[in-house]
Amino acid sequence: MNKIQLRRYAKLLARTGVNVKKGQWVMVVAELDQPEFVEMVVEELYRVGAGKVTVEWSHQPLQKTHYKYCSEETLKKIEKWEIEKLELRKKELPAMLYLESEDPDGLAGVDQEKFTSVRMARTKITKPYRDAMENKYQWCIAAVPGKAWAKKVFPDLMVNTALERLWDAILTASRADGADPVREWARHNDELAQRCDYLNRLKLVALEYKSSNGTDLKVGLIEGSSFKGGGEETIAGAYFNPNIPSEEIFISPKAGEAEGIVYSTKPLSYQGELIENFSVRFEGGKVVEVKAEKNCHLLEKMISMDEGAKMLGECALIAYDSPINNSGLLFYNTLFDENASCHLALGRGFNECINGYEEMTLEQIKQKGINDSMIHVDFMIGSEDLDIYGITKNGERVQIFKHGNWAK
Repeated sequence: MNKIQLRRYAKLLARTGVNVKKGQWVMVVAELDQPEFVEMVVEELYRVGAGKVTVEWSHQPLQKTHYKYCSEETLKKIEKWEIEKLELRKKELPAMLYLESEDPDGLAGVDQEKFTSVRMARTKITKPYRDAMENKYQWCIAAVPGKAWAKKVFPDLMVNTALERLWDAILTASRADGADPVREWARHNDELAQRCDYLNRLKLVALEYKSSNGTDLKVGLIEGSSFKGGGEETIAGAYFNPNIPSEEIFISPKAGEAEGIVYSTKPLSYQGELIENFSVRFEGGKVVEVKAEKNCHLLEKMISMDEGAKMLGECALIAYDSPINNSGLLFYNTLFDENASCHLALGRGFNECINGYEEMTLEQIKQKGINDSMIHVDFMIGSEDLDIYGITKNGERVQIFKHGNWAK
């Protein structure tokens, strides 16, 4: 891969992704797949003013080994140093850069009962810290290729060739394949902001989804909420881009207001395994039935994580004629596949979708209708004939999507 282009990508993540402030602490979380690129990113973070950069390395095969040999009680235990680390993060609010590269099938064979039980137990302790930090720091999730991931996307190629092809695909999807990705993202963010402005002027109270695959769903929206997209701001006003790539305009629907059924249009990678060809049916705002051709038990585990896992936390609008979808690739990675076409998410909603959320307590935000959960799992529903209508306060139906793309 061209090192000049990788340097431009690293610059994009530092300047546009986390948008480091002078003297700020930045934490980089990465797998062991691309250490040379991590070095580039760290250097770029310092160049734009970071006061301290720390790197936390992880390795998915080790996680699988731990689940194989460690007792459930040992895995559930959160050590004192882990709590102290969360306390420090809550106090210092470092910017976070996550570089994904995991094998989509990397946790296949793990005892899912054990995995779920451990995750639920640990999240009960860590969630209050994460709640306290929400919307107070910059963060960005991006990607670099790993060997297993590259072979999953390009199974017929040799490993090194597959890695090169995946690098190309990541950079193209991330709008980082040109001479000035930072400038390209400024333009892209402006376009997304204009879309948000249009939707917010409609003052919608519901969204209706219909597709020939059987999708027929109505979702209620929260009065006084807004569509978001592209760059975001922390409560203190620091601008950042949480996802690179990102093509979505999103809103958090009203918890408990969803009726109908929706069908997935792409596989979902969840807990290191793939859930394929599935449907989710809602009654009274909650999931009452899930079906899947593969790994339905994972869906069932997902919606049983807590009460909020049965309700929607996000509705995201993305044109079927998007750069990622037009690539013809299935990335087997939610960061990319969710940005190929429209998606929904089960679980936690986004506080920042509520106008004036900065002045509200978490309890007040929940009372407004934002769903709360320990999970937030996106799944893709976009198709080439998906129609979406927005319902206004006076009952007018405005077509938002027609044949999978923006109607206007």
